[in-house]
Amino acid sequence: MKIVNASFEILTPINREEILRDIEKIGRTCYKSENKITNDSASKFISAIVANGHESVLEHKIISVKFICDRGVSHEIVRHRIASYTQESTRFCNYSNNKFDNEITVIKPLFFNDKSCAYNFWYNIMQTIEYDYLKLLQLGVKAEEARSVLPNSLKTELIATMNLREWRHFLKLRTTPVSHPQMREITVPLLNTFKKCLPEIFNDITIIEKENK
Repeated sequence: MKIVNASFEILTPINREEILRDIEKIGRTCYKSENKITNDSASKFISAIVANGHESVLEHKIISVKFICDRGVSHEIVRHRIASYTQESTRFCNYSNNKFDNEITVIKPLFFNDKSCAYNFWYNIMQTIEYDYLKLLQLGVKAEEARSVLPNSLKTELIATMNLREWRHFLKLRTTPVSHPQMREITVPLLNTFKKCLPEIFNDITIIEKENK
């Protein structure tokens, strides 16, 4: 059994100047103010339309992100619309094959201390599930049938493609303190990355840290 951390990778190259320039050109169509476009007008214009809630203009640009997370988190992500998703399939992926090193891969739960009883209990359960899953396959059960015993902790790879408006909506909801800890594990650093790459579009989204009780 392999244990990995949750992570993300932005697959779409982000050229800030190009994105801002294109959005400004599109946005100014509303006001027929294309004559006001200069070499440095895009940043101010887009900051203004975001502040005014004129977010439909942001729908013209999309970004794809690859998430490595557990199946529980992926189930929450794919509820978001409008978006396109492609996900690792437990029907067609047989984890007893050599390309998977003949083992399942699970996501490390960040809320369990490695030396705690809870972590050891979780670890033993994952090992038992792996044994049972592989045993079913050895008995001739199909992968799409054996997957019924696989846990929420199972690692999955999920590609999510959203336009910039939907990424704003997604991150506003999924970085809040009430979000699942394993969701925030990937969404908070993703938002911080977007803030650095496209501050005009994402800087107004505030990250509120969860209070320790």
